[in-house]
Amino acid sequence: MQTPPGPSRWPALVVLCAGMLMIILDQTIVNVALPSIQRDLGFSQSSLAWVVNAYLIPFGGVLLLAGRLGDLLGRKRILISGLVVFTASSLLCGVAGNQQVLIAARFLEGVGGAIASALILGMIVAMFPEPHEQARAIGVYSFVAAAGGSIGLLAGGLLTQAISWHWIFFVNLPIGIAASVLAHRWLESEPGIGLAHGADALGATLVTSALMLGVYTIVGEAADNGWTSSRTLVFGAIALLLLVGFVVREATHPRPLLPLRVFKSRDVSGANLVQALMVAGMFGLFFLGSLYMQRVLRYDALKIGLAFLPVALSVGALSVDISPRLCNRFGARPVLLWGLTFTLAGLALFARAPLDADYIRDILPQMVLLGVGGGLSLPALMTLAMSSASKEDAGLASGLVSTTAQVGGALGLAVLATVSTARSQELFIAGASFDAALTGGYQLAFGIGAGLVLASIAVAATVVRGTPLFRPVARVEPSLVRAASENPVGRF
Repeated sequence: MQTPPGPSRWPALVVLCAGMLMIILDQTIVNVALPSIQRDLGFSQSSLAWVVNAYLIPFGGVLLLAGRLGDLLGRKRILISGLVVFTASSLLCGVAGNQQVLIAARFLEGVGGAIASALILGMIVAMFPEPHEQARAIGVYSFVAAAGGSIGLLAGGLLTQAISWHWIFFVNLPIGIAASVLAHRWLESEPGIGLAHGADALGATLVTSALMLGVYTIVGEAADNGWTSSRTLVFGAIALLLLVGFVVREATHPRPLLPLRVFKSRDVSGANLVQALMVAGMFGLFFLGSLYMQRVLRYDALKIGLAFLPVALSVGALSVDISPRLCNRFGARPVLLWGLTFTLAGLALFARAPLDADYIRDILPQMVLLGVGGGLSLPALMTLAMSSASKEDAGLASGLVSTTAQVGGALGLAVLATVSTARSQELFIAGASFDAALTGGYQLAFGIGAGLVLASIAVAATVVRGTPLFRPVARVEPSLVRAASENPVGRF
């Protein structure tokens, strides 16, 4: 995408971030409303998980393909298509009167969310090729991506308690419609490089099937039947074989759908691995931390949302301006390492969360540490992950970033939730009280999460190089700059 320098890029950034916020909110806002949905539509405890899983499976499976389709067919066109699908399916979710309609609509919502969110980071980086502006724009994106989870918990509690669970989906409608209309107006149309450069139907089938089956194995089979069950092992093996088949196909096909050259950069590969480990460690905190506050500390939905608010505030205070400045001065890699260190400290302290925790003394410091860690590390991580992507591969690189975050989060949550449940059962059988057993399980999960973040620090220190500091994915030709200065409105 080649939006020339000018004021219209910043409104375009707001539109892209609004679309991203809507999608991030939807991923967390639903968790708060699950008890109300269960009572209203008659879900069993086991079937209730499919309100979440029906969204996660297509979302994780379509991200990589959607990013590449944006490169081939035009990112604006694909982005608006995703926003329309997401908004329409949100309406279906809101009016759903039975389990089947809600689950089907959630599946469509996951497809739309993946199509839209896969392209947003690549479009932002391409719009801001100048290093200092690019750093600031990535900081804004990182704030929205990180803070959206906390805001979703708060908004979910407010809407569910004040009105009904239906409104957690209806709230997407005005945002989605406005984002679609304004994206059509403010984002520049570009044709893409064409299907001739990557019309590989078999490759598309292999990668989408592998990722969707992989996510299903994690959130469905492993969660229900255990990691060592025959079904989990069989589905996992099939997903792995499909992924290997995709890699072989792309390495030998003359016009691959997803060129493997993007993985040759140590910064890109290392940053995506760091993100997968970091998100795996932290994703469990938002889910299990919410359960800890609800089941042990007896917080209601609104209190849980307020408890996580310092994370959003800390991320916002650092990611929009301070972190980009530090990246420009010291490089993205040192800032990433410091951010991960703060995150590690926050999770390590959470691993000692007591049974009778006082919020100010036992929870708030951890929230601030996690917010500072996210505010420092996320902009640096996004910069490194996009650092070597060419203009033709920006959508692919953006989709890869979203995919590693989604798969890492799903895998981390499944592992941490399983470990936490097993530890709690073990403690309860040994004679611990119900609350003490729950707390022991959560503490172990938070400790493992800290271990995953420690592993991400090791990868960042040994794999990521952090040079060059910034490598723009799109360069604005001088003729475009002159044309924009002569007619700054005519291109929009």
